[in-house]
Amino acid sequence: MNSGDDEGSQDSWDSLVDQRRRDAVFREVLQSYDQLRTRIGSLTDAKNKILSYTPGAWIENVGGMTLSDYDVPKTTSLLLIGPKGSGKSSLVNRISKVFENDKFASERAQVTYNSSVGDGTYFLQEYTIPRGSNSFSLYDTRSLSDDASDNINMIKLWIMEGVRHGELVIRRSDSSSLRNRMRCKARKIGCDPSVIRKVNFVIFVVDGLAVLKSMEGDSDVEKQYDQIVATTFNCPYLSFRDDKPVVVVTHGDLLSLTDRARIRTYLGELLGIPPAKQIFDIPESSDPENELIIIDMLRYCLEHADRNLSCKSCARNKGFRVSVMAFLNLLLVLGIAIIAFKMQHLNAHRIPKSNSHVDWRAIRHLWLD
Repeated sequence: MNSGDDEGSQDSWDSLVDQRRRDAVFREVLQSYDQLRTRIGSLTDAKNKILSYTPGAWIENVGGMTLSDYDVPKTTSLLLIGPKGSGKSSLVNRISKVFENDKFASERAQVTYNSSVGDGTYFLQEYTIPRGSNSFSLYDTRSLSDDASDNINMIKLWIMEGVRHGELVIRRSDSSSLRNRMRCKARKIGCDPSVIRKVNFVIFVVDGLAVLKSMEGDSDVEKQYDQIVATTFNCPYLSFRDDKPVVVVTHGDLLSLTDRARIRTYLGELLGIPPAKQIFDIPESSDPENELIIIDMLRYCLEHADRNLSCKSCARNKGFRVSVMAFLNLLLVLGIAIIAFKMQHLNAHRIPKSNSHVDWRAIRHLWLD
């Protein structure tokens, strides 16, 4: 047998192993739906666990550190991001409904029913969960762009600088007419966002129908959705240490259970995360099973948000570095201003206007005076 045959046999074996692994993962995902039904009786206890949450409550005391050693926020902030039409605003409404005592309360987030018209959300919107609470909040954001650099710049700003309710989101690729319309809206609202919240964890929302179409399609246009999702998801700004965002798959009510399991399995391999534990299938329904999925997803997010809180010493060191840089910049500006004033004074009193030569010894003598 020649080397070519050996390579072909190895490739066939690797392909067989990969297929068996995918089949095992698929069965695990499919079984998770059956396991969910057996847990319905724990729905009330699980909901109360979320309702009793306070920022930092689920910090793990490791490395000899306790709650007092961490920089705990007043409100834990969860950022929702996803492509156009993925259902971020609808997800906000479904999550809010789970904890609403008034089942007839109006929906909180504006939902776009025609994703081909505009991008839906242009202003960052904060929604506290439950309504009126300060425990944790969801931030609805503008949809992802087809331009990867636009997405990375937008995410970098939110993660590094923080998010503010009511803040207008403008991308570099936006046309001048769109920019003008949005700024006009911002002026009409007259809201000056002031409270900046640090993002503590990320929920990545995808449309199950679009993923399935991308899975089964062959053209570049059909594959584009996967590319946007994978490129954005792997942006380093979205990871908190080693923890990647959770993924929520929407519109599952329009798909068969088998297709929903296939989509989660496929996304797990595409994004490199366990589909049965980190990818949550949340369809458009209000049944107890769906409520339990939402609670499981929130529990995952809040636990990982608390686990990745920065320690106070890190926050102090960062603040100290910022203060030192600001002080040095101030000294530089003052030095330039003093030199400019001395130069002006020297030109007015000691150097004839027709003489372009600068006597640096005279400047030094004047500076020392």
